[in-house]
Amino acid sequence: MNRSELAPRIDHTVLGPETTPADVRSVLEEATEYGMNACIPPYAVELATEYASDVTLATVIGFPHGQHAPEVKRREGVTAWQAGADELDVVINVGRLKAGDTAAVREELAELVAAVPIPVKVIIETALLTDAEKRRACEAAEAADAAMVKTSTGFASAPSEAQRANGEAASAGATVADVALMAEYLPVKASGGIGCYDDAMAMLEAGADRIGASSGVAILEGAPE
Repeated sequence: MNRSELAPRIDHTVLGPETTPADVRSVLEEATEYGMNACIPPYAVELATEYASDVTLATVIGFPHGQHAPEVKRREGVTAWQAGADELDVVINVGRLKAGDTAAVREELAELVAAVPIPVKVIIETALLTDAEKRRACEAAEAADAAMVKTSTGFASAPSEAQRANGEAASAGATVADVALMAEYLPVKASGGIGCYDDAMAMLEAGADRIGASSGVAILEGAPE
């Protein structure tokens, strides 16, 4: 895949807790130059629409832990859409999912999807889930009429049960296996730890439709022209 084909499939991202308006402007400038989308903090959406009106803007909802009350997530989503966001990336309530309350997770997502006329991507936080839980999360997102499922916030650090059993450290980001599993349900945004062209291509070949990365420029610089 060449650079021009790959660029619109990348959400060039800046979401750290110290993200400044200058950081947001820098990401928007790079997104504009290379033809990428941008994923930015909610507070910066209005700034971004004024600064780079041609860039497709995603922002995050319930970020990074997903434990906001459902009505807060819904209000946050509506506020972001009204400020100019083109897409929303919402974190599920992982605790409720792990407790077996999948219906509550589904209902929360459905309320947000119904409240806004823009695509909603559902971050399931794969590093914290077993494969069975990942499937339940994807089923909830599909039933809620979400547009996509997304692997990670990039901030999770706890190992999954499978990783604990194998003595492995946590993976806070996307894996080929997770992307392949999630792609059985909805289009996938692979996000977390994707730092180069080869990483991005591995995710796309596994079934991802979109890449979320703070290394968007590096990914494209490694792509053939």
